[in-house]
Amino acid sequence: MALSISAAMLMLVIVVVLVRRSGLKLAHAVICALLGFYLASSSIAPSIQQVTSNLAGMLNDLKL
Repeated sequence: MALSISAAMLMLVIVVVLVRRSGLKLAHAVICALLGFYLASSSIAPSIQQVTSNLAGMLNDLKL
């Protein structure tokens, strides 16, 4: 049985853990989120999406 979660949910969990445990300031997390929104509307967004899709596919093909 495979567990499937979205990349956005996984990143949200990682950011919450970093804010609580590793001393990441909330302002830094907000700046990173804003950077993500600006990148999503830029011309490089399709390339980023393709790289993340390829990486997810490679991770999915790993047999553990």
